[in-house]
Amino acid sequence: MAKKPYYITTAIAYTSGKPHIGNTYEAILADAIARFKRKEGYDVFFQTGTDEHGQKIQEKAEAAGVTPQAFVDNIAGEIQGIWDLVGTSYDKFMRTTDPYHAKQVAKIFKKFYDQGDIYKGYYEGMYCTPCESFWTESQLVDGKCPDCGRDVKPAREEAYFFKMGKYADRLIEHINTHPEFIQPVSRKNEMMNNFLLKGLQDLCVSRTSFTWGIPVDFDPKHVTYVWMDALSNYITGIGYDVDGNHDEKYKKYWPADLHLIGKDILRFHTIYWPIFLMALGEPLPKQVFGHPWLLQGDGKMSKSKGNVIYADDLARLFGVDAVRYFVLHEMPFDNDGQITWELVAERFNTDLANVLGNLVSRTVAMIDKYFGGTVVKAVNEEDPDAEFKATILAAVKKAIAKADELRIADAISEVFSIFRRANKYIDETMPWALAKDEAKKGRLNDVLYNLAEAIQIGASLLDSFMPETSAKIFTAFGGESRELSVCETFGVRDSVSVTAIQPLFVRITDMKPLLAEVEKIRAAQAAAYAAEMAKTAPQDEKKAVNADTVAPSEEEKEETPTIAFDDFLKVQLRVGEIIACEAVPKSSKLLKETVKFGDEVRTIVSGIAKHYKPEEMVGKKVVFVTNLAPRKICGIESQGMILGAEDENGNFSLVVPEKDVADGTVLG
Repeated sequence: MAKKPYYITTAIAYTSGKPHIGNTYEAILADAIARFKRKEGYDVFFQTGTDEHGQKIQEKAEAAGVTPQAFVDNIAGEIQGIWDLVGTSYDKFMRTTDPYHAKQVAKIFKKFYDQGDIYKGYYEGMYCTPCESFWTESQLVDGKCPDCGRDVKPAREEAYFFKMGKYADRLIEHINTHPEFIQPVSRKNEMMNNFLLKGLQDLCVSRTSFTWGIPVDFDPKHVTYVWMDALSNYITGIGYDVDGNHDEKYKKYWPADLHLIGKDILRFHTIYWPIFLMALGEPLPKQVFGHPWLLQGDGKMSKSKGNVIYADDLARLFGVDAVRYFVLHEMPFDNDGQITWELVAERFNTDLANVLGNLVSRTVAMIDKYFGGTVVKAVNEEDPDAEFKATILAAVKKAIAKADELRIADAISEVFSIFRRANKYIDETMPWALAKDEAKKGRLNDVLYNLAEAIQIGASLLDSFMPETSAKIFTAFGGESRELSVCETFGVRDSVSVTAIQPLFVRITDMKPLLAEVEKIRAAQAAAYAAEMAKTAPQDEKKAVNADTVAPSEEEKEETPTIAFDDFLKVQLRVGEIIACEAVPKSSKLLKETVKFGDEVRTIVSGIAKHYKPEEMVGKKVVFVTNLAPRKICGIESQGMILGAEDENGNFSLVVPEKDVADGTVLG
């Protein structure tokens, strides 16, 4: 009997830079779902890839002194390398610079134009370059882009527009009659109430202000705008052809079973993309799941904030499967998750080293010590065996059900409930005590066999989420991963022979070396970001002077107004430790400090280069103003102000605590 096809995609990653762990989470989540579906018996096709056109990329390539193609080739290779590092088992890595994709997008554009879905006009509005989106004044939030919060600028250019309203009623009906189409439900309500029911504006689908895109073949000064280009990858990647000469993969796998995307691009995937498909006369995807964000502290990761965590750094310090476990287990179904280095270390110790690693090591060691490495199938049953087995099998059913609902964090929790119950079973049965009585050797065999079975069942469920770890467990117990249906039976092997393996996870007993590595990573990132900003900053920013160290004249001092005590309380003063410092390129006055305030690291630019060399600053604990609005200085976002005093003779001194206090301490 032929397997039922299952087509899953991620959003394609934008090739403007290296993806952080929040971006990488989506690839890991999609891989976990794809692996689980294969285990359920589906014929899975898993597609991911890169989005490679647009103004932002053209500007970055120009700043780097390379062609846009060379730029995206490099970044796409880096993204694919990270996806490979974290174990994603994709079947196709799609690139929107692929010739077949470009050819089909041009044909899609022409088809829409010929059937009257597209018309030429002018776009005049506020434009956000990072998001590549136009906005009306009423759509802005505090005068900034409503999606990313960055600055926008007025723009007017000739463009083609898609008549979104032509298909809006049909899409509303589809959403109302297919409640599973947008998940979670909160995302569906957001799309309906905030966009569809308010009426759709026509969508800009071409640009003339840059050239890095797929040309409109009948009007070559236009290039296809990002969303018509990027969204089409889901069908062109499996062989869709506008003329109807589809590849067999398209006939087999479309419509997609699941588009897995971040919640921030839900509008494009649940409104624009379905409408494009309706205009093409193609069926809509079965489900679009908008997953939440993985946040660092209380906000999104940003290089400018100095709080970015990358998958390769995490994998180097904790291992790939520990990274997969953390992001899959810590991300709620419908709410944003949190990641910090300390939290990853905590989960590594408590869940991976203590619960799973210790269980496997103890069980293998006891089977080897008491039975020479082999136990046989249990034939008798005593307390608490029946309850133990029932608990294991109930967890199997729950884990499968949760995974089918895309509640992967809950599914992993159920798997680890198996391992936790097995640890408790050891405490209840006390194998070391049984081993002291020869008459109880049969009971000891049964206990250890039951433990081995529970571990192998748990590992068989776990291998969609932590494949390397599961493979090591199967090696230790001389078995192989079981089909899900087999996992619902306890005691399928006649005997179990074990092989000693290295500990799965070695507990971190001293956090200091780990945190020292983290500080090195943060400092390196801060230096790289400053270098990037210095390259791309406009000339007027490169000439900026740091005003925070310009001494006021006597007249200015006299005119300085008094302030109320409440106004003074608004200023936040904190002690920060400078962990890295370097001169700002093309500036004789500026130093760029990487400053640690407790768990937070910031970049601060100060005009003190004539008083201190960069190497003199490292290790100093200085007082900073930390609640100033960030400002660009020579292209570097400065996130605070160092405090110092300069007398009339030019003698300068930093404000430092009299005694050593912890970095991050607030002055009061």
